[in-house]
Amino acid sequence: MGFSTDAIHCGQEPDPATGAIIVPIYQTSTFVQEELGKHKGYEYARTSNPMRAALERNLAALEHSRFGFAFASGMAAINALMTLFKVGDHIVAGTNLYGGTFRLFERVLKDFGLTFSYANTIRLEEVEKALRPKTRLLFIETPTNPVMEITDIASAAKLAHRHNVLLAVDNTFMSPYFQRPLELGADIVVHSTTKYLNGHSDGVGGAVILNDAAMAERLKFIQNAAGAILGPFDCWLVLRGVKTLAIRMERHNQNGMAIAQFLDRHRKVKQVFYPGLPSHPQHDLARKQMSGFGGMLAFETGSLDKAKVVLKSFRLCSLAESLGGVETLISHPATMTHTSVPPEERQRIGITDGLVRISVGIENVEDLIADLDQALARV
Repeated sequence: MGFSTDAIHCGQEPDPATGAIIVPIYQTSTFVQEELGKHKGYEYARTSNPMRAALERNLAALEHSRFGFAFASGMAAINALMTLFKVGDHIVAGTNLYGGTFRLFERVLKDFGLTFSYANTIRLEEVEKALRPKTRLLFIETPTNPVMEITDIASAAKLAHRHNVLLAVDNTFMSPYFQRPLELGADIVVHSTTKYLNGHSDGVGGAVILNDAAMAERLKFIQNAAGAILGPFDCWLVLRGVKTLAIRMERHNQNGMAIAQFLDRHRKVKQVFYPGLPSHPQHDLARKQMSGFGGMLAFETGSLDKAKVVLKSFRLCSLAESLGGVETLISHPATMTHTSVPPEERQRIGITDGLVRISVGIENVEDLIADLDQALARV
């Protein structure tokens, strides 16, 4: 079936008991058992809940996958993924990661015996040099946060598999509507469901999606044992959001392109980072592996002082962390999302003090452009 049909119906069948068209919220901590060893498929809500099961089936279907697991946040999902590995295992990750992912790797997981190296994943020869005999995982974001670099997923998968390494892709920025990494050869997909999947800035969550049955069984065990599950109401919020994912992503894409083109022509903007622009270095690759360019972009103002002027001058756009909501959010990566990355490393990967990131919403684009124009006029 088509994407929108799957989004609306997979895992969301009418309730057999009442006929309710929306999956009921099972706000319960436990389930009564008929007798020892006999129950209706559910025992304790940390282990499983019908609401979470519905969401997990839905997200797996959207990524054209077999298994999905929902967690309390995107970072909880990544942390659960990393517990598939053991002391001494080595992970190669992209140099341009979300700051929270970098913080988890460097300041938490290293203390538990995992080792990490970083490579610019748009240059696969650099990735190959970073691989070691104990490398178990290549972890990438594409597009990257916030400078929107694109990694060739299919080529990265071939490289990883040639060395018996798994490939995991953070697909948060694109959502499964615009990009499906598993179909391009990736082994694992992670999402912050907080973002586009939920889409309404009213819930925090994460997901891990994969095809391998053995890994899925282990991840299911980890989900239950560690307990960083997504609660039933938050699962309901994501399922509610997913129903409109297709039409929202189309509008995000439409508005994102219009704003990128406006900024690209603006005399006070030094550079625009958006894969939909022909000037983007990986524009052709983006067209090949993505079915749209999305609503995330960044632009260079030239200095911290100029960025501050722009950021405090908005009237419609909101200065806030996060992304993927229906409203437009603007942030300053160097002091917000990427403070955990050392300043010298931020500079090296292009996260300057003058860089501003926009999560373009679905408002009337003329209003967004007018707001950007008046804010830039104050520089």
